[in-house]
Amino acid sequence: MTEPDRIVALGASIASCRICRDHPAIANNPLPHEPRPVATLSSTANLLIAGQAPGLRVHGSGLPFNDASGNRLRDWMGVTREEFYDASRLAIVPMGFCFPGYGTKGSDLPPRRECSPAWRRDVMSAMPQIDTILVIGQYAAKWHLGARRKKTTTETVQNWREYFLVNHGPRILPLPHPSWRNSGWLKKNLWFEEEVLPVLRQHVDSLIRGTKFA
Repeated sequence: MTEPDRIVALGASIASCRICRDHPAIANNPLPHEPRPVATLSSTANLLIAGQAPGLRVHGSGLPFNDASGNRLRDWMGVTREEFYDASRLAIVPMGFCFPGYGTKGSDLPPRRECSPAWRRDVMSAMPQIDTILVIGQYAAKWHLGARRKKTTTETVQNWREYFLVNHGPRILPLPHPSWRNSGWLKKNLWFEEEVLPVLRQHVDSLIRGTKFA
């Protein structure tokens, strides 16, 4: 099976997955609505966005980051919607493929526990061409950084050079979640916009447009 064929077959399997509804990791706690897995796999993209889980608006549209968080993320990256949704240049694979529902305080619940054990390793091995992973939020950082992750998201993002300036394996650039709930964090941590975003934009430009990265 060729890599493109493998990606198509894996994408079809993910789209039909109902494990969180039919076989929940926690007894009597199935996904409370019909699953709609949302992920963009690619056999050619060298940039991967590893996010958290779709929100309600993304669940409705089936389009990843099709919300205010996505607008902010595209601004951080310096890309257009057309570039962002070009699967030949950009893969988008959250830790949980389905909208997990809301908690008692009205916030999105964490990614479902069933998803990453069932799919993550297969997804990553199917895309060996990935050069850089944008790791968004604590759940993606926990999986992709493992023991290298710091105690908090702030510390992990502050130490981005440890994961990004490497000579082996994919580069990893940890980011805070672009949710508008994090606007206060951004105001308190101006170093993120001053220090990290220029590197992010230049590197994304080099990967999806072929410009030279300094």
